[in-house]
Amino acid sequence: MVNRKRPIILRCPVTAEERSLIEQKMAQLQTKRIGAYLRKMAIDGYIIYVDTRDIKEINKLLSAIGRNINQIAKRVNAGGPTYQADMEEIRERLDQIWQLQRRILLSQR
Repeated sequence: MVNRKRPIILRCPVTAEERSLIEQKMAQLQTKRIGAYLRKMAIDGYIIYVDTRDIKEINKLLSAIGRNINQIAKRVNAGGPTYQADMEEIRERLDQIWQLQRRILLSQR
């Protein structure tokens, strides 16, 4: 107990219904650590969860486009041809990015 980051332990008895409500709220934030959740709620009083799945998807698509462009540039610099299929794949991924951006903007309204 001497080397613990948080040496003070607080205990708070709850009913089965209260425990269920706490777990439901934890599920909304996709957290499984009750200690972290209770500490955050006790100190700040509220938690704001931001869904970043669309942004992560955009980053993944941008990375794929970057890799494709690097491969094409390498081939062209080595004297090789460019392929229409490569350009089409880049266009398709850009279209996916635009669709995700529109969905993010519409969800913010």
